[in-house]
Formats: sequence, structure tokens, C-alpha cells
Amino acid sequence: QVQLVESGGGLVEPGGSLRLSCAASGIMLKAYTMHWYRQGPGKQRELIANIFSDGVSYYDDSVKGRFTVSRDDVKNTMYLQMNSLKPEDTAVYYCNTIYKTQNLWGQGTQVTVSS
Repeated sequence: QVQLVESGGGLVEPGGSLRLSCAASGIMLKAYTMHWYRQGPGKQRELIANIFSDGVSYYDDSVKGRFTVSRDDVKNTMYLQMNSLKPEDTAVYYCNTIYKTQNLWGQGTQVTVSS
């Protein structure tokens, strides 16, 4: 069964950090361009970071300099290290890839930034 499973979300104070994980089964992450999306309350889902199969990463301006995407090919897991979190980072975070022409999504993990 091919699936992506996110974890690591939670409640954090402004300025804090969290690390999200996206564990894959049934596919080798290193063969795919992987994406992190988020969907805040009342907002559309937005792309915030990519990591390509060669390890090159891309960031939306809203998270550049604060978030870092990485991949552990042994664990077949992608990570999103989130630092200097802001209340506007509150959202459900999803990992995603295109697998056999279909969008493959995880179930999402909630991140809430609040004091």
C-alpha cells in the first residue's frame, strides 16, 4: 500500500520550533519531488516547500529562512524543520507527491502557534 503519514504537529508558542515528519511506505521518496503544503483556517491550501530528487529545495517567501525541508533516504522520511514560528503559520500541514499521475496526500498534521 502506497501512503504518506505526517506527524510532529502540535501547539507551540510564537518564536518556537517544531519538526514535522512525512513517512512514506510503498514508494521511495528519493525518486520523487516531494512537497509540503499547508492550509490555514479559512484559507486555500498553499505550497510552501519542495525537495527534488537531487536534494535541491525550494521555499515560498512566507517561510524562507525559517523552515528547512530535508530527507532521510534510509528512513524514507521527509522532514520540515520549522523555526521562529508565527501565529500565521497555524495550519494543517500536508506532504504530497505525484505518484503515477495521481496526487498522493498524507492525512495532515495540525500546527497551532499561539501564546
